[in-house]
Amino acid sequence: MRLFIDYTLSGVSSGMIYAAVALGLVLIWRSTRILNFAQGGMAMITTYIASALLEHSVGYWAAFAVALLAGLALGAATERLLIRPVEGRSPVDAVIVAIGFLIFLEALAGAIWGASPRGFPAPFSQVDYLVGGRAIAFTPFDLFVVLAVLALMGVMLLLFRFTEVGLRMRASAFAPEVARLLGVRVNRMLTLGWALATMAGALAGLFVAPAVFLSPNYMDSILIYGFTAAIVGGLESPLGSLVGGLVIGLAISYVGGYLGSAFEGAGALGLLVVVLMVRPSGLFSRVQARRV
Repeated sequence: MRLFIDYTLSGVSSGMIYAAVALGLVLIWRSTRILNFAQGGMAMITTYIASALLEHSVGYWAAFAVALLAGLALGAATERLLIRPVEGRSPVDAVIVAIGFLIFLEALAGAIWGASPRGFPAPFSQVDYLVGGRAIAFTPFDLFVVLAVLALMGVMLLLFRFTEVGLRMRASAFAPEVARLLGVRVNRMLTLGWALATMAGALAGLFVAPAVFLSPNYMDSILIYGFTAAIVGGLESPLGSLVGGLVIGLAISYVGGYLGSAFEGAGALGLLVVVLMVRPSGLFSRVQARRV
């Protein structure tokens, strides 16, 4: 029972990170119908920016805020300079641009900061909590990750459901032609969507870095699990990204704990296959009839 609790707590903390990555993918998909395969590279770059600031004796929270702002700026610039020119073309064009941008970012990080792995600090202790005199697989930093991602999800839900900006973003995503006729500046809303999505990815990058060594490709595997979480939850649902991230995190934790770390990838893939067989569009998708 103790092992089960430890695996569950570990799965929740890692699942929240996958959920943050999945949220970024969902936001971009909802606004542009593009899967951003460069999401991990963009998160990596913002984390390196935070690391560089920390090396120059800038406080952690200041570096944290700058990394998030850098994510906003990078997302907006990416949409305007790289994605907008290929919008309306074949979806393959956007995929090629995103993959090419990922390769470019990883090469750029290696050229600037080197390929050698480096450490990254955590703002809170990574020593396990003691409950009843026994250590559990949950730390103050894990608690911070869970609360921060829940806060991000809450802000996104409030933005989309209860603000004029969120309404304009939803209209731009689902009916851009009608939104333009109603005076909505659709291009600006798409840029904002990319900016928010990249900020969510930057947050995930900052949470992953203390647990692993920072390197140009350290986010690659996290992006795969985040993409799986987005598919499981449904690419149309921000709430689904949270549930999908938790499901994937728990599945990987249980499989890795009981069967060995070598089977973690197979466990995530197996779960994805089962969900796609039962509900191909994701757990929180809404199938609607389209009028033509």
